[in-house]
Amino acid sequence: MARKKEYNESEVVEKAMKLFWRKGYETTSMQMLEKEMGINKFSIYASFGNKHGLFLESLKCYKSKVSVILEKFKNASNGVEDIKQFFYDSVNENFKEDNQKGCFVTNTYNEFSESEDLLIKQEMNAFMNNLKTLFIEKLKMDGTRNADTIQKQANFLLLAKHGLAAAARVNTKQEIEDYIEMTFKNI
Repeated sequence: MARKKEYNESEVVEKAMKLFWRKGYETTSMQMLEKEMGINKFSIYASFGNKHGLFLESLKCYKSKVSVILEKFKNASNGVEDIKQFFYDSVNENFKEDNQKGCFVTNTYNEFSESEDLLIKQEMNAFMNNLKTLFIEKLKMDGTRNADTIQKQANFLLLAKHGLAAAARVNTKQEIEDYIEMTFKNI
């Protein structure tokens, strides 16, 4: 007879997500995960298969958390102003309680850029493509840009968002706000 889980799976995934977010995939050991999650490695393997499976679940957890910000952005109708607000919204969490970790997706994107891990690359590409599509939709709202300009500005904004996410790990709130303001002087 199988044993009943004595932990809430979504709670332990969130704990793992926070650890992966702070430390990265490679640096995070099974021992660190056991300690952070409060369960043993046998439970981790039973629920998630392995560290990689737990990491994928952690990415899904993060994406569900940022879905509120993305949904607000998607439903907004003020074009470039909405993109700017999205930039602010996406970093505001970093400055609560001096919790500077950057963006988990961007951190992962950077860590796995040279990797052959297809599952993680698919997750990253899907997230980035969705974000770029939203940028394009908001830029089109202006009505004065041609398709080529929209594409170039969407690419610029995607790269600016990567830079913002990386900077949010180490820069001050004022430096981040200045970065956002200067970015939108160019759009």
